[in-house]
Amino acid sequence: MPLVKSGAIVADDYLHVADGDAIAEGAVLLPAARFLVDPEGVLKRNSKVGVIWPNSRNIAELAPWLDRVAAVALVFPTFRDGRAYSQARLLRERYGFRGELRATGQVLRDQFVFMLRSGFDAFEVKKDSDAAAFTEVARRYSVVYQPTGDGRATAAARRLSRQNAEARS
Repeated sequence: MPLVKSGAIVADDYLHVADGDAIAEGAVLLPAARFLVDPEGVLKRNSKVGVIWPNSRNIAELAPWLDRVAAVALVFPTFRDGRAYSQARLLRERYGFRGELRATGQVLRDQFVFMLRSGFDAFEVKKDSDAAAFTEVARRYSVVYQPTGDGRATAAARRLSRQNAEARS
């Protein structure tokens, strides 16, 4: 499954570990239930640890370990279920998570802008052609009007900043 980061298809550094499988060396993405059994033990490894977090689980349960988790993969089980958008914003805005925030599951190209605005920075897509479309969409929208978890300045903030700079000169 192609992984899109920073507008390009990249190799996935993380090995997805299923329930019951041994945790391999290197960067791993663990299911939430497995991670929560022994989070301190898992985080003692010398490799990056990511967590696959279902949209039905409260993101606050993960908060105590967010400063040591390298990635959180939020799941979109169907295109009609947007709970992962709320989880993404909570991670970025309330908990200040700065690691990789990955969208997985039903990641559709027409929802890509909304995912970017919610704070996602990595996307597991179904086809290589989706990755190319995501890159084009990210370039297409250069101005935003509402503040969100992606940290981009809004049009009003940019305008005010420009006016203040002009007033000082």
